[in-house]
Amino acid sequence: MVFWRCFAASGLIICFTSGCDNNAQLSIKNTQQVVQEINVSQLLTEAKTSQKAEDLFDQGNKLLDGQHYEDAIAVYDKAIAFKPESADAWINRGIALTKLQKHTEALTSYDKAIAIKADKDEAWYNRGNALVALQSYTAAIASYDRAIAIKPNKQEAWINRGIALTKLERYPEALASYDQAIAIKPDKAEAYYNRACTYALQNKVDLAIDNLKAAIRLVPEKYQQLAKTDPDFKKVRSDQRFQKLIQ
Repeated sequence: MVFWRCFAASGLIICFTSGCDNNAQLSIKNTQQVVQEINVSQLLTEAKTSQKAEDLFDQGNKLLDGQHYEDAIAVYDKAIAFKPESADAWINRGIALTKLQKHTEALTSYDKAIAIKADKDEAWYNRGNALVALQSYTAAIASYDRAIAIKPNKQEAWINRGIALTKLERYPEALASYDQAIAIKPDKAEAYYNRACTYALQNKVDLAIDNLKAAIRLVPEKYQQLAKTDPDFKKVRSDQRFQKLIQ
C-alpha cells in the first residue's frame, strides 16, 4: 500500500485521492471490457474453426465410405489444416492411404495420431496393419500389442496379431492369439480360418480340417473359395477330407 505524505489541507487531499481512484477504476473497467471483447472474439473464431474442421471431417468420412480415397485424403488435409490436433482425422487419412496401398504414408499419418493421443487403439491397430503390409511383422506385433493393451477385447487386433506371428513362423503364439479372438467372439469365421492355415503349415492335418470346417460352416462361400487356392494348405491339399470341404 502507498501512503501519501502531504501538508496540504485534508479536504484537498480527499478530493485529489478520490479523483485518482475514479480514473483508476475507469481505466480498469475499460481494460476489462477490452479483454472481454478480445476473449469473446477469440472464442467465436475458435468455435467457427472447430466447426469447419468437424464439417470437413464428416465430409471426408463420407468420401472414405464411398471409396473415393483420393478425395477423402484431400478433405482430411483441409480438416487437419483447421485442426491439426484431430487424431481421428489423422487416423482416417491413414486408412484412406492404406486403401490406396500407400502404406508408408499411412504409417506417418498413424504416427501423427499417436503423437496427439497415445491411447487411441484404432491408431495402433491400423499402424499394425500398415506394418504388416510393409512386411515389418515384429513391429506390427508391437503395435497390435499396444492396441490390445488399450482395448483387450479388440478381437480384430488379436486376429491380425496372429497373422503377423504366423508370417514369422511363431506358430504356437499365433494360435494363442487366434484363441483369444475366438474367446472374445466365438462366431468369428476369420479366426477359425487363420487357425486352420496355421495348423496346415505345421502339417497338423486333423486340426487344420476341423478349423477349416468351422470357418466354412460360419461363412460357406467365402472360405471354400479362399481355401481352394490358399498356399497355406499345400501340405493338406491332397487329403480327401480337405477336398470334400472345398467342393
